[in-house]
Amino acid sequence: MGGFAESVRERVRAARAAVEAARAADDPAALAVAEDELDDALRIARGVGVDPDRGPGGTGQGGAAE
Repeated sequence: MGGFAESVRERVRAARAAVEAARAADDPAALAVAEDELDDALRIARGVGVDPDRGPGGTGQGGAAE
């Protein structure tokens, strides 16, 4: 699942960064959109068995075999 798993992880990383940027900008509308994107990205990751914090760029060690 290598390339697909990394694409899912990248979507989660980008969504997390957008949440942080919206918080830093104190922009409630952007924050709502970013949080929805993060929720979707995490739901997809769980649905396909990808640990979003594992692998290149991640910090976790556990998760489903990929």
